[in-house]
Amino acid sequence: MGTLLLAAPVAEHGPVNPWVALAYLVAGVCFILALRGLSSPATSRTGNRFGMAGMLIAVVTTLVTHFPRTHEQAAPDVVNIMPDWASMGEILAAIAIGAIIGLVTARRIAMTAMPQLVAAFHSLVGLAAVLVAGAAFLNPGAFGILDAGGNILAVSRVEMILGAAIGAITFSGSVIAFAKLNGNMGGSPILLPARHVINLGTLATIVVLTALYAMQPVAPAGEGWIFWVVLALAFAVGFLLIIPIGGADMPVVVSMLNSYSGWAAAAMGFTLHNTAMIITGALVGSSGAILSYIMCRAMNRSFLSVIAGGFGAETSSAGDGAPREQRPYKQGSAADAAFMLEQAEKVIIIPGYGMAVAQAQHALREMADVLKEKGVEVKYAIHPVAGRMPGHMNVLLAEANVPYDEVFELEDINSEFAQADVAFVIGANDVVNPAAKTDKSSPIYGMPVFDVGAAKQVFFIKRSMGGVGYAGVDNDVFYMDQTMMLLADAKKMVEEIVKAMD
Repeated sequence: MGTLLLAAPVAEHGPVNPWVALAYLVAGVCFILALRGLSSPATSRTGNRFGMAGMLIAVVTTLVTHFPRTHEQAAPDVVNIMPDWASMGEILAAIAIGAIIGLVTARRIAMTAMPQLVAAFHSLVGLAAVLVAGAAFLNPGAFGILDAGGNILAVSRVEMILGAAIGAITFSGSVIAFAKLNGNMGGSPILLPARHVINLGTLATIVVLTALYAMQPVAPAGEGWIFWVVLALAFAVGFLLIIPIGGADMPVVVSMLNSYSGWAAAAMGFTLHNTAMIITGALVGSSGAILSYIMCRAMNRSFLSVIAGGFGAETSSAGDGAPREQRPYKQGSAADAAFMLEQAEKVIIIPGYGMAVAQAQHALREMADVLKEKGVEVKYAIHPVAGRMPGHMNVLLAEANVPYDEVFELEDINSEFAQADVAFVIGANDVVNPAAKTDKSSPIYGMPVFDVGAAKQVFFIKRSMGGVGYAGVDNDVFYMDQTMMLLADAKKMVEEIVKAMD
């Protein structure tokens, strides 16, 4: 998001100051080290610090390089260039306001609302790209993108319209993602008739108009309808791409929108001739795309279908609000769970979004500590799409100081459920649903899931039997012979289990 703070229109683009180039290079290295650090929970704090340092260097360098100045004629052959302190004051005031809003939001936001916050930030990045592109279109002279004839440079027209289009798609798509994550819209896919034809037709129209816009000279006061039409179509595409995507796939959507925001920033970096924006945007865009690809592989989804939108929503009939058949299940208590957990030799904990809602990660860590003191082996199994955004569960467990060496990904631990005495599912649902393997009509069909049914005993914590997972699919694990349902608030239930063990 911070990349668009580097936007600073300039009148001319002469030779690059070597010190400026060096500063941007150092900032780019910091961003790369930040990404490397964020690849592991153990180094994530260091990665964040590198990212903040890199952004500070980039912003300060941009402000110093493009410091607003006024020109005062002191003598016929002398030009005194004086700093425009009023303009700089406005810039610093805007930065201070944004920093205060960000600081207050970061301190007040609950972990349960973190996915919504990320989606909201993505929308702001996209909107910022649109506003910068609009400013460049309306006043190209201030951005130094006019040729000798007073027309916008052809390459600048392409960069400008691409940045605006990607930014508009990111903005509108992120708004829909926020609404789905925040509960303002249902998690079930909204399938429009002939949506693929509509999407492809709209995208094709954007491509054709972009080509026309690039080939014809556009003066500052010339005909600009193409730019605004492309912008409107791009806003529509963002809505059309995200609406048909179901709740089970929202973590991939968040990652995908992150990638889009990076490419939008990179495109505007070319328009603004700002190396730091290009580097940062390219890093965000490429890393987001790679993460989306990794998550798609983990979910057995097609990466191309992610970009096209509406993946995993072709034949969904589950979660449509139809009443579910009432089936018998076993309900247990905290005392029952405590007794069987103490007798176990190996326990695998599978956290999900319900744990985040209940803020139960600290109580869960306490329960695991008690079990380890009693000689029980405890491991945590994290699904790539557990929660509502990439790494959601990892962040929560790290907040509770869960040792990193006890946390395992799906492919590393799935084979161990057959040797586990207890599979302890807390707030998860879709990631342990066997329908992903057996029901071709399910919206989660084909997604790799944890084989909790292979464990000797399954404890499943959820608030009630009335709710289903975010994908709206009933779960056969609820009704297995070795499953005991613990129906209560996740935090309260875990605390009662800990008391029972003590």
